[in-house]
Amino acid sequence: MSIRLGDVFPNFKANTTIGEITFHDWLGDSWGILFSHPADYTPVCTTELSRAASYNTKFMERGVKLIALSCDSVESHLGWLEDIKSYCPELRDKEFPFPLIADEKRDLATLLGMLDPDEKDAAGLPLTCRSVFVIGPDKKLKTLILYPATTGRHFDEILRVIDSLQLTIKRRVATPADWKPGCACMVQPSVSEEEVDKEFPEGVNLVEMPSGKKYLRTVTLSDNNN
Repeated sequence: MSIRLGDVFPNFKANTTIGEITFHDWLGDSWGILFSHPADYTPVCTTELSRAASYNTKFMERGVKLIALSCDSVESHLGWLEDIKSYCPELRDKEFPFPLIADEKRDLATLLGMLDPDEKDAAGLPLTCRSVFVIGPDKKLKTLILYPATTGRHFDEILRVIDSLQLTIKRRVATPADWKPGCACMVQPSVSEEEVDKEFPEGVNLVEMPSGKKYLRTVTLSDNNN
């Protein structure tokens, strides 16, 4: 199954470290991030889950729920979580803040196209790549990022993507290269010159280009400080 941006994300059922869930019910009216891991008790995945857990408050402030997936059992996940909590000082003696999906048969990994053909476990079965699915409150896929098993994710970048998605839903802007909250945004080309003043009372800066075309317009938004 190929999932494209804008598609409704599958409403799958799964066993997790908090019990069985139906994805859309679990998500509710929140944003969600589902991110996959090649296997339990692996070094890079341990650092990633530790980082994600330590950032959970930042995601919650943005109305985002986290859920992870690995191709091992719930029992294995629960044991691994103790290692992760030990690795991350902020998690010691606390409940792990989000669930892990058990996908031993790789049914969900296959459904979502997450298997990495170049990475296999001891039994020769393919492992999942490091997928990141960002799902909106409308249950539609907003962003998909794929990393190979050998490259850990950068969670500050994932937060930045969330900030951009949430801002550009509210305002008719796009975020440029290396954008961070508080930086100038680009006015979308669909905004006509007649609409600019109404849409952007903050004021718009037109960047003169050799072509003479008036397409590069920047604005620093009053509500651009996530």
